[in-house]
Amino acid sequence: MIKEGKMKVKRVFPVLGAICLLAFGLPLSGQTADDFIRQGDEAYAQFDNAKALESYLLAVKAEPGNYEALWKTARAYFDLGEMISESEAGSGEKKRQLYDDAIRYSKQAIQADPNGTWGHFFLSAAMGKYVLTQGKKEQIDGSKKIKAEIEKAIELDPSNDLAYHALGRWHRRMAEIGGASRFLGGMIYGSIPKGSFEESEKNLLKAVELNPNYTNHHLELGRTYLALKKKDLAVQEFQKVLELPDTTSKCPSYKKEAQMELDKLKKKGG
Repeated sequence: MIKEGKMKVKRVFPVLGAICLLAFGLPLSGQTADDFIRQGDEAYAQFDNAKALESYLLAVKAEPGNYEALWKTARAYFDLGEMISESEAGSGEKKRQLYDDAIRYSKQAIQADPNGTWGHFFLSAAMGKYVLTQGKKEQIDGSKKIKAEIEKAIELDPSNDLAYHALGRWHRRMAEIGGASRFLGGMIYGSIPKGSFEESEKNLLKAVELNPNYTNHHLELGRTYLALKKKDLAVQEFQKVLELPDTTSKCPSYKKEAQMELDKLKKKGG
């Protein structure tokens, strides 16, 4: 979703500082919320999420209850959070701040339209990233809420491929928690939700069916196949990642990850 590169990363927080000024009475030049959303979409299509966020915030200022402006603002904050490298100084706090903003705008989007899929989806996505910056108990508690929001997004729009993708990853993550770890973790932190690799496969296959050209669907399906010890199918999915055209700015990084998975299998004789 986000265009990578050092110059881009350096731009994010100066731009965000300027964006903060938008909340304090800057004139709107007679443009409507739809005008600003359109400008944000144009920037988003160019993988410029900071500029997109600027326009979406102006749309929210012009029309505070605009559902589309709210969930797209949440998406922009989420993508900017993903953009920050773990190796960057203070990355944890910066990510936490951006994901917190994404959560806030997702909740506002849900208030504006409780029956819109994207408010629920981006709430689940932002919560998923945010809880990783917290302790184990918060992560376990959060995982239950995250799953509920993902399932709500699917209920509201069964064609939401990203929600099926998220549910597939959720199931794999929960299934990877072994019996002993689950027992001890449950004693310390409370009940740990259960997932299964089979459910992960089913949901990721549904994501691929809905959007076969998205590289990340194939990448994560390949990883689930590895967990299921279906190496031949995993190889097919990783190779598919490499063959597909880039449809988002994250695709090059997904392709690097897929190649790394193939290289590891090759070393193992897979």
